[in-house]
Amino acid sequence: MISAGRISPQDVSSEIYKAIAAVDQKLYNSSLGKPLIELVKVRISQINGCAFCLDMHSTAAINAGVPERKLILLGGWDEAAVWSDRERAALGWADAVTKIGESRAADSAYTPLINIFDEKGIADLTMLISLMNLWNRLAIAMRYQVQCEITSSVSR
Repeated sequence: MISAGRISPQDVSSEIYKAIAAVDQKLYNSSLGKPLIELVKVRISQINGCAFCLDMHSTAAINAGVPERKLILLGGWDEAAVWSDRERAALGWADAVTKIGESRAADSAYTPLINIFDEKGIADLTMLISLMNLWNRLAIAMRYQVQCEITSSVSR
């Protein structure tokens, strides 16, 4: 849901919105795999501060089999030893590409990809990261709202 006073891009520019969504869906058919895709989407949404996307992709990550512990530790992924080399390389690249103004997509973030992903995998991962940044910017700019009620399980 979009906040009052903002436009709905999917309604106002439906052809372009549908094309972007179609590209997003094609990435799920890549060799990256849904668990890694959702981890990367959650990490990018953390960096960008997109609550709507954090909610959506955290749920999708859990449904894809990502352990909740990994989601809890995702903000400190570079310090926790729970990540595979593949996840670590993808998360490092997600950080570097998302923070491209600071990182300039440094070789130190790119080099770990070379031994883990083939060229198509690197291209698909980079497109995934770029596309997720687009989704975050769209959701934040148009004030997409989280539509769930959060209740506490703690007794008082």
